[in-house]
Amino acid sequence: MEGSNRAFDPFYFSGLNLSFPHIWRGTLRRKLQPFLWSLLLLTAASGTSMAQATKAQLEVSETFFTLAAALNSCGYDAGLEASLPLRQAVRAEIQSATQQSPEARQARNTICQFWIDHQLPGKDNDVTPYLSLALELGPPPAFALVLSEADLAPDAARVLGVISPLKRFYQAEGIQAIWEKHQGQYQALVNQFHDPVSQVLTQTDLYLKVPFSNYPGQRFVVYLEPLLSPAQVDSRNFGSNYYMVISPDREGHVRFPEVRHTYLHFVLDPLALSHGTALKQLEPILEDLRTAPMGESFKNDISLMVNECLIRAIEARTTIAKSNEVARNAYVQRSVEEGFVLTRFFYDQLGDFEKESTGLKNAYGNLLHLVSLERERKRAREIVFRDQAAPEIVSAVQPAPNEDRLLNIAEQKLSAGDHEGAQKIATEVLQHNHGGDAPGHAAFILARIATLAGKMEEARISFEAAVQSVHDSRMLAWSHIYLGRIFDIQQDRDVAVGHYRAALAAGDPAADTKAAAERGLAAPYQAGRATKP
Repeated sequence: MEGSNRAFDPFYFSGLNLSFPHIWRGTLRRKLQPFLWSLLLLTAASGTSMAQATKAQLEVSETFFTLAAALNSCGYDAGLEASLPLRQAVRAEIQSATQQSPEARQARNTICQFWIDHQLPGKDNDVTPYLSLALELGPPPAFALVLSEADLAPDAARVLGVISPLKRFYQAEGIQAIWEKHQGQYQALVNQFHDPVSQVLTQTDLYLKVPFSNYPGQRFVVYLEPLLSPAQVDSRNFGSNYYMVISPDREGHVRFPEVRHTYLHFVLDPLALSHGTALKQLEPILEDLRTAPMGESFKNDISLMVNECLIRAIEARTTIAKSNEVARNAYVQRSVEEGFVLTRFFYDQLGDFEKESTGLKNAYGNLLHLVSLERERKRAREIVFRDQAAPEIVSAVQPAPNEDRLLNIAEQKLSAGDHEGAQKIATEVLQHNHGGDAPGHAAFILARIATLAGKMEEARISFEAAVQSVHDSRMLAWSHIYLGRIFDIQQDRDVAVGHYRAALAAGDPAADTKAAAERGLAAPYQAGRATKP
């Protein structure tokens, strides 16, 4: 069923970034650009005459290709050795275009600086926010947002400023021609994985006994992008729509367990929404899971916890041979010891479900009704939890505070040259000071706007406000660097040196920060020298 000979490991989800913003309120308003192929319903082969369907699409995207190509040109090497040769070929073609054109070189350098500046500590090579943003971008060359900025996922909003550099990169590097050159290979991948992916989804539908009509208004889209690491699978949902981005490896395999896992969420998560009262009654069990090693989102949301338990129980019964009860029980026990304490209950109940004709849509409520809260809480209190959980499969995305979203928009406007728009947003955030990092970030934006306008005193006041409240190491370091330069221009060298030293001590690991601070220590700053961070 997997399309490969690799033994199934239910816990091998180390590359899966599965984001399910279950409290998401925005409506997905988008038109995806499919590439020739859609997965329509497949005929079931289980001895039943009823046609079984999976509402899924297998697609490729020039937008994903452009972003992945840009990040590859900037040092994104994760999974390179395991990738298809196509990835190296595209990298070589972009490198050649970069070497032949100063314009292409400048465009590449600009987007690479953005990539460097927006990597979070401990998350090198993290492409997740860019893939999140790509889901909300239209086709090139415009890369226009199909959602309002306020409705963007928080991680996508953080890298919103990449759009302008991406447009220049697309044009200068001749990405359209490179994309068209390799479209045939992308088409071949869609053809190659059509049946194996379909089989995974169809067999899941057959087990759950859910017909096509159970998915009205829902979409499950799998994007293939071979320029990404085969070890990572990114999955997320927006409302009732679920999206995955996967990459085949050199042997022609994709991560089918993650495809199945995401598809189970696609089927089961809407059922949780329609059984909110029954799930609410189970919430007290969360009190017994505070010391469990699983992610905090599961400890705070009963629907996430219950559905994860049910999904793991289903995986144990569908991916481990019935004859290997030892392995099934080991998997269930491991889930329980990680905090998913209802996995055993659901595993046992599914034995009865398999013997009946009722589909899971109708059986879901009865499964919840059969949970004895008192008995399961007693079991939970007797469990010796593991010290660590397997790599986390589901992380619930919380909406970014409104101030953070506004400031991300302000950064985008500043990057695009709309200083007035950026200043207006930053000033409003500063006036409605709600604490946290927002006031410092707003002051940092206002200070840079003042610097660009040549208003030195105004810039100094804002940078000094930033260093008093900002916690981001890069903002803090560059606030000190700018202050050092201002005091150098004012010929107050001792104060300037103090700021350069503070910049080095701020903890920003970026090479350009260190170099700028060290230059400031070595010699006084001179106005007009190219030192843009």
